[in-house]
Amino acid sequence: MSFDPNGVGVANGNIFGFPCTEEDADLIIIPIPWDATASYGKGTSNGPQAILDASTQLDFFHPKLKDAYETKVCLTPISDEWKAINDSLNERSSQYFSDLELLGEGSAREKHKEIISEINEAHEALTKNLKSRVETLIQSGKICAVLGGEHSTPLGLIQALNDHYSSFSILQIDAHADLRKAYEGFEQSHASIMYNVVESCSNLNQLVQVGIRDLSADEHKLSLTHPKITTFFDWNLKEEGFMGKTWNTQCEEIIESLSNDVYISFDIDGLIPNLCPNTGTPVAGGFTLEQLSFFMFKVVDSGRRIIGFDLNEVSPGSSGDWDANVGARALWQLVCATELSRRISC
Repeated sequence: MSFDPNGVGVANGNIFGFPCTEEDADLIIIPIPWDATASYGKGTSNGPQAILDASTQLDFFHPKLKDAYETKVCLTPISDEWKAINDSLNERSSQYFSDLELLGEGSAREKHKEIISEINEAHEALTKNLKSRVETLIQSGKICAVLGGEHSTPLGLIQALNDHYSSFSILQIDAHADLRKAYEGFEQSHASIMYNVVESCSNLNQLVQVGIRDLSADEHKLSLTHPKITTFFDWNLKEEGFMGKTWNTQCEEIIESLSNDVYISFDIDGLIPNLCPNTGTPVAGGFTLEQLSFFMFKVVDSGRRIIGFDLNEVSPGSSGDWDANVGARALWQLVCATELSRRISC
């Protein structure tokens, strides 16, 4: 099947409407419709489908990537089974999240210990399933990515990369540090993803966090003292900018903290909130998509190799498709940067 980059997008079931199968693809994106540990705002489990629906509305010229529309990328089918499990768990845990504020965490966790345990068990199975799946894909030469869902979803992919690479870095774009331990009783909480990565990935060279602006005192202390964590807080980046330092210079300084092989973890709330108004935990501050696109291509231009990525926390909201539209465009930038890196590495 041919693809007309100047024609109307075709909803053929694949991301961007590209005519590519999993077997033919160089880049495999695995959607995970999961938001069982989200407590403030649900809806990110609907993100993968919303982004898929919006993706055919893009145009596919990219100034940094020649013939970008020829990128062989495949979005695997969204799992109806995991979506159903997620929705069932959300329905049965709704009272727990209400009781956290009404009763306090200790009493609420004791009252709802069974559903907490069930979510933990399901989440562990989800992570193991993903890790097993991507291990085979990586061995066959595919680059893998995850499209969430909440930010907990890519743990299995990152653990598989840890087993495959002797050394790698993570570039985390996020409003939150995600360094909490077992947040609200959930061992793989969306607020714990990077804590779990640092604890479980022995070959992680450095976790480089960018744009962090909402975190606990314990997370702040860990980010400053852990030898494998380097954090560029949003308030410091903004202050430097106010005093005249350019974004280009800041990007170069951030990139110096990265090793050669880089995994990008992109939480949509790293953007300014008007670009992601329905995400679960929006925070004032952040970046424009143009700033982050510039940054990602600077990473590639530095000679570093993108070995995978995730995009998460996109929530479509109750009306309109703005969040999905921005999410699809963020995904396109990630895909193009990764494809350029792949072409250079070949």
